This record gives sequence, structure tokens and C-alpha cells, in this order.
Amino acid sequence: MSDNFGSKIKRRLGQILHSLANRIETERPERPKTPAANRASNRRRRRRLPPVDSSRATPTATEKRPDSNRSLLQTLHPATQVVYQNSLKIAQNVHKNPKFWFWLGLGLGASASAIAAGLAFVHLESGVPKSVDDVLTYTPPGTMTIQASDGTVLQEIGPVTHDKLKIWQIPDHVLQAFIATEDRRFQDHSGVDPQGILRAMFSNIKAGDVVEGGSTITQQLARIVFLSQERSMGRKLKEMRIAQKIEEKFDKSQILEQYLNLVYLGSGAYGLGDAAWVYFSKPVDQLTIAEVATLAGIVPAPSVYSPLENPKAAKERRDLVIRSMEKEGFIAPELAQKAIDSPLVTNPSPLKRMARKAPYFTEYIQKELPKYLSKEVLQAGGLTVETTLNSRWQSQAEAAIQRSLSTYGRWERFKQAALVSIDPRTGQIKTMVGGNDFEKNQYNRVTQAKRQPGSTFKPFVYTTAIAAGVSPNQGYMNAEYTVDGYKPENFGDKYTGNYVSMRQALASSLNVVAVKILVDVGWNPIIKIAKAMGIESELQPTYSLALGSWEVTPLELTNAYATFANEGVYNKAYGISRVLDRKGNVIYQNKPETREAIDPETASIMTWMLTGVVNSGSGQAAQIGRPVAGKTGTTDKARDLWFVGFVPQLVTGIWLGNDNNQHTWGASSSAAVVWRWYMMDIIKDISYQPFPPLPEKIEGRKPVIKKEPVKPRKSFYTMPVITEGAQVTPNRSTEERPSRRRKRGNTASVQDVSPTRTVTRRTRSYRSSEPTVGAPTRSVSIPITPAVEASIPIEVSPASDIAPPAPPAAYKTE
Repeated sequence: MSDNFGSKIKRRLGQILHSLANRIETERPERPKTPAANRASNRRRRRRLPPVDSSRATPTATEKRPDSNRSLLQTLHPATQVVYQNSLKIAQNVHKNPKFWFWLGLGLGASASAIAAGLAFVHLESGVPKSVDDVLTYTPPGTMTIQASDGTVLQEIGPVTHDKLKIWQIPDHVLQAFIATEDRRFQDHSGVDPQGILRAMFSNIKAGDVVEGGSTITQQLARIVFLSQERSMGRKLKEMRIAQKIEEKFDKSQILEQYLNLVYLGSGAYGLGDAAWVYFSKPVDQLTIAEVATLAGIVPAPSVYSPLENPKAAKERRDLVIRSMEKEGFIAPELAQKAIDSPLVTNPSPLKRMARKAPYFTEYIQKELPKYLSKEVLQAGGLTVETTLNSRWQSQAEAAIQRSLSTYGRWERFKQAALVSIDPRTGQIKTMVGGNDFEKNQYNRVTQAKRQPGSTFKPFVYTTAIAAGVSPNQGYMNAEYTVDGYKPENFGDKYTGNYVSMRQALASSLNVVAVKILVDVGWNPIIKIAKAMGIESELQPTYSLALGSWEVTPLELTNAYATFANEGVYNKAYGISRVLDRKGNVIYQNKPETREAIDPETASIMTWMLTGVVNSGSGQAAQIGRPVAGKTGTTDKARDLWFVGFVPQLVTGIWLGNDNNQHTWGASSSAAVVWRWYMMDIIKDISYQPFPPLPEKIEGRKPVIKKEPVKPRKSFYTMPVITEGAQVTPNRSTEERPSRRRKRGNTASVQDVSPTRTVTRRTRSYRSSEPTVGAPTRSVSIPITPAVEASIPIEVSPASDIAPPAPPAAYKTE
């Protein structure tokens, strides 16, 4: 039905147009025609009219047209008939009136101009922000503020304004200086000042220099916040439109305040407050008229009129600003002349935002941010990064490191140090000192330096044994030990030749015991435990693994020790709590990465064993008058000096050494002393808290992991053989395998049946019953079987080392 209706409409319109054309043709006045004109008219008529069919009885279409035209006209609305008749008259006389073409062209031109203007307006509006609400909260792209946990600003990055001022903090003569030189009619216009544009144009032409700006203060603010520094007509038009919208939204005082806080005044200074400090080292309210005029004169060309880079041009520009202030009636002539006569004097200071606290930590934070935020977000700027750093503790950490380098560093020949503290309950990094002087060397030894941990790795070996069900009172031989050709040595090459408990071996940091435990429990379980507790660096199955031969960073080692303090639960260390955008919206919130690395009983036993290191072992220098657990560590030739210790609420790692791996003359006790210096002040902020109690059952605990013992090709102990009463002197064995021959004289020998459990007995000399001081000694390796083990007198540790002590509910000291 709709198709039929449409066809009817089309047919009716066609009939009307056809009738109009024929009406115009029939009513055209006759003109005298020449023969040629008659022939041309006939040709046109023949082309227009169809041929006549003589066989048809009905009249032709030409004969019907007058009646058809009248009938069609009568069907139209009366008003339409009038329009039709007037149009018909115009069409008949248009060729007689040349003015018609003029007005037609003028109308078409005006229409085209209107269309072009409309399109330009649409394009202009498309580049103008719909809202200008962000003007007062704007921060430049690429800016970032890093804060400590208490809100202390650690660093400001990018073109950020450090000293933001309120309008009431700015003296009147300061405001007047900027108004006089940048926007005289600031209080009168509505964002755009046509008079000011013309006046500035003529003033600049007359002076032959830029003495007055054409943009209003509001336009400059619009350009700073929303537009680029491109010089084009399109940008200028957008600037004007945005300025009008800003004036509609905010009052004059808000506009002027934000402008003075954002305007760039050279030498890296953004805002009036920063510029006053950079050029004159004083706050804004102490600036003189001459100093204020100097700052106001910088605006048109900061690099040209900077008093630090071009004093002569800066003074000339300053004097022009002073004359403008006088002309506007802001200052009296005598004050103006006095200011002009005064010399240009500056007192420069570095930017406050360039001075940062905890530089190693803030650099670490900047490297961590791309892991959580996109490149576009970081470039947009306006970010506030809230971190975990404790600003007071950080100051104490830096003081302790500097003290260690100025004292022990000079005596023991190490030039670098590192310190990091972590809250074991959360993983929050509380302090970080990555070296001696950040300005000279930005290498962060906490996060970037991989060093051998030495004996500080041993707790992971002992932890594996405890988790496998081994008692901390299990005895191990303290004698020279060789396994597959690898021969660990105790510090000082000292051996007692008797059994010591695991706990005593850890406190005394006996290397041979650590390697023997590794052989008993296996490489793979130790590596798995260390990885679960937080060691991320590569670890390989070697015998030297037990002695910390594989390199780690101080951060990951300290983070792994935090697992002990947190009852076996690992919390990954982090420094960023959350990130806010310029509007205060949270765009990143840290999600703790946590897992149970070891069972709580194993953690409490290991903590108890590590307290023995501090109470009676190698870490006694770290005692602070409350429960402390930790471990010392020293690598070959004292190249690395370590101490990692903890109280229940805080774990701290200390490293001392040299970047070039040069040996020192120090010991791990030096690191323990630095740890004590630092912690003695920190514990003032930490309440006393005991470590978790030991489990009720220490002996015969059910294993939580499975041992994977190493099966060496050969391994044995070697002990010195001396005469009765002779002085015992350390002596290394050069033998690599047990002797199978029976020795004459004073040695016992049995067949090598158990190569992984061998000892050598001490024998007596029957030549003399008197002690012989300095009698000759020799080393003999003798394997022994369990059947004859009981018959060989072997000295053991005192009963206190073997007998399990009564586990206290909570303990302060051992």
C-alpha cells in the first residue's frame, strides 16, 4: 500500500511540474522571428512534443494542457496558488532583470560564508573541553609526588609546583606587578580583551620589542591547562573560547591564584613560590618591588629574561615592568625610581622539588611503577604515590650507614654498605639505604647487587633438616670432612673433633656441619625451602650451596628471613601502598602476595636456634636487651660482611663490602654492630614482644617434607692423631680417601664399610707417660662401622649441647 501511495505522489508531482513548464512556454510573449529562429524553434518543438497519431480519436496532450493546468492549479491550496503565480511571473521576467543575478550571487556567497562559519564553529567547539572544572586541580603532565607512609614528601618529579600559594598569601604589590605587565584590564574583561590585543599590538610595534602580552591572564591559564604552545590561529581561537568558559565558572581571585601557581618562570621553577626561592632564596611575602618586577618580567620569554642566564636583559625587562606599575598607579613615582636605580641582585638556591629524601628508595619506587601502571598513565602525570617508608626510621638508617663507613669502613677497608628493613607481618619495606652517596653513585646495593651470602644462607639448610623431622639437638661431628673431593673448612680452620648439636653448630657457624646436613637432607629440598621463603636468585645443587656460594640480593635475603619472624608465612616485600590520580582516585592498590613457606613449628624452632646465634654465638654484637634472632655471614677473604637479624615486628639486613669485590679486613661482627646501632633507636617505637613459644615436642617430630639424601661417591672425616698429653694443633689432611692398610704403632684400622660415616680415633703413645708439649702430630683417616663405633672413645659436647632444654612459654634471653 505504501508503494502505491508513493507512486501516486510521484505521478502527481510529475504532472504539476510538467504543467508548469508548458504554462511558461504557452504564455511566453511572441517575438518577431527570423527564418533561422523559426527553424530553431521548430527543431526544439519537435524534440519536445511527441509525434501525432492520426489514428487516435482523442485529442493530443498539447490540446489538453490548458484544461489540465487549470484543473491541477485548482486542486492546490490557495496560498500555494499565490506562490505559484508569483514564481511564474518571476520566471517569465528573470532574463529581463540583471540585478537578480547580483543579488543571487550575493545570497549564495553569504550562504556559503554562513556554512563555512558554522563548520568552523563546530570544529572549534570540538577542540574545546566540555568542562573546565579541572582548572583548579590541574597538575602538568609527567608530574609525580612520592610520599612516605606518614605523608612526608620524599620526592617530586616533573614540572610540579612545590610551593603552592593561596591568594591571601601573596602581597598586593606582587599581584599588581603581574597584572600591570600581563593583563591591565584583568578585572574588567570576561576572558578575552579586544582592546588589550590592539593596545599590545601597537605598543610592541612602537617599542620594537615584546613589552606587553596580547593574551589575558585567563587565556594564558587556558593555554597552560588545556592547550599546547603551538602558534596558530586555530589554537588562539580555542584559547579564547576556553578563557570565556573559565571566566563563567570561576571568579577572578581563583583564576589569578591558579595562574601564579602554574606559570613557568625559568630555571625549572613552576609557580611564583618556587621562582622566589630559586632566584632569591626567600618566600614570596619578603620580595621587594624590584624582585617582584624581575619575576613578572620573565613570563614572556623565560630563557631570555632569566636573571641567572641573562642579567642585562632581565634588568631592562624589570625596569619596564616597574614603569608599567607606576603608569597603572600601583606604586608611587619615587618608589618606582628607587626600584629602577637598585642593582639586580640574585641569591639562587636549588629547586626544593629536586631535593629528595631516601633517594635509593624513591629510585626503586620509580622502577617498580611500570609493573603496575601503563605508560600512558605515567605520562599523564598528576600522580601521588603513597609508599611504606617510615621517614624517621629512614633517617636513623642513613645515620647508621654513614657512621659505619666513617669508622669501621676506614679501619677495615670497605667503602660501601647497604641496609633494608621489612615488616615481616605485611612485607612493607620500612627503610632502604642502597649505598654511601647517591649523588656519586646511583647503584642500589639493596635491590641490584648480587653478593654471596656466606653463612647467612645456612639457616635455610637447617630449616630443611628441621622440617624433615631432624631434632635441633641432633649431634654432628665437628671434624675435617671431605665429600667427593670438596672439603669445607671452618672459620680459622678449627675443629674440636667431637659431636656438637645442630643448634650449637649454627650458633658457632660450623661449615663442616652445614655441608654434612646438606648431604643428609639433599639439595632439592633445600632449594625448594629457600625459594618458598623468598630467595628468587638462581640456586644450583652444589655442596658449596650450604655455605652461601650462590649470589643473592640483600632485599631477597632479608625478605626470606622475615618468613622466620612471621611464623613461616612469606609476605613478598613491597614499597608502594597505593597510587592516586590528580583527582584523588585510587588507581592502584597493593595486593599482598603471601603464602605459607614453612610450617609454624619449624619456624619457631629455627627462631629459637637463631636466638642462640645472638645470645652465645657469632652474633653477640647485635644484642639490644630484648629477644633478637639472626645470623652472621662472611665470604672468602671477608669480601662480604653480613648480619640479618629480627625482632618479631621488624627484620633488618646489613651488608658491608666493596663494589669491586676487593677483600676487607673486617668480620661479620662489624655488620652486627651496625645492626645494633640502628635497632637501638628503632626499638623505641616498637613495643616489647616475645617470639612464639617452642612446640611441646622437639624430639621425634613428624616430618613435613621428605629428605632426598645426596649419595656421594666418597666422603669421610679426618682427625689429627697425637701422642698422649700432646698439644692439639689444627692440621689439615691431604688424604682424599681412607687408608685400607693396617698402620704400625698407634692407629686402629678397620675395613672401609661405611664411607659416609667415618671418624678417626685418638690413640696413645706408650713410649712415655709424660706429656710431651709440641709432640709431632699426623692426620689419619679411618672409616668405622656401627659395630665398632661404641668401642672408640669419641669426645662429645657438654650435656647442655645435647640434652633438650625445657621449652619456655616465652623467653627473653636464652
